[in-house]
Amino acid sequence: MTPTHSGYPQTEPHTQGMLDVGDDNLVYFDVSGNPSGKPVVLLHGGPGAGAVPGLRRFFDPSVYRIVSMDQRGCGRSRPHASRPDTPLDTNTTHHLIADLELVRRHLGIERWQVFGGSWGCTLGLAYAQRFPTRVTELVLLAVTTTRRAEIDWLTRDLGRLLPEQWQRFNCGVPVDERCGDLAAAYARLLDHPDAAVRDRAARHWCAWEDAVVMITPGVDPDPRFNDPEYRMAFARLVTHYFSHGAWLTEGELLHEAHRLAGIPGVLVHGRLDLSAPLDTAWQLASAWPDGELVVVENAGHSSGHSGMAEAVIRATDRFAAH
Repeated sequence: MTPTHSGYPQTEPHTQGMLDVGDDNLVYFDVSGNPSGKPVVLLHGGPGAGAVPGLRRFFDPSVYRIVSMDQRGCGRSRPHASRPDTPLDTNTTHHLIADLELVRRHLGIERWQVFGGSWGCTLGLAYAQRFPTRVTELVLLAVTTTRRAEIDWLTRDLGRLLPEQWQRFNCGVPVDERCGDLAAAYARLLDHPDAAVRDRAARHWCAWEDAVVMITPGVDPDPRFNDPEYRMAFARLVTHYFSHGAWLTEGELLHEAHRLAGIPGVLVHGRLDLSAPLDTAWQLASAWPDGELVVVENAGHSSGHSGMAEAVIRATDRFAAH
């Protein structure tokens, strides 16, 4: 099957389910494409963005068995993080890694390709370093490792390029917290007993998220942020993860890149990515002998930018024959 410039034809799931992963959590998953094909799992961004059906278009459905899932607390998984009474203490990177293994075993998959976008790169790298024998290849788009340096860039340093939008973002927290950890300050507001305070914090956080992506070419505001439930779950989860450094030691995924030896990978990154500057992808490719960095000129932090989807599809087509 031959893809168009934007990808393969959209496929619909032939298998869907809710898997009990423990801690009173049910994780949604679905499978599309060739039931007997090469397995690949798609890891969405955020944290908390939920599965995006359009990502299936990066994979030839006649060749790939495509597994999508909503990570804990978002999308169709339950309980949903938009509810103020949904606890987040059992929603960590390590819980998500364990959930991936449960889904893999539930579907009877021995090894699979791992695709991740943005936050999904962090999760995919952490999973592959923990379970390298379960990963055939890695395809990473808009590379992040969620180091504290990357979080500080996104929440504070990037304000030097977007001063007007960042001032509104910074003023969304109490005056005495504006010089500290902004992700942690927002996480506290999002757990405030007053629903109006929570809603205002979610709006401020998501407006900043939109600003740093919209500034790059060809990106419209994310319509999902108009949904109060989506907005709240996204803001709660991303601030929860950022304020804890994703439960990874600083630079862990770069320092442990040697664990990926023997796993071929392609890292696709836009040179104009403001959310996640190119140096992280370059450092990872330098530390991972089997990782190939593809830099897409005039593209930012979106698969919709010209050249991004094409670069991913070239990688998935190449790996389809393995």
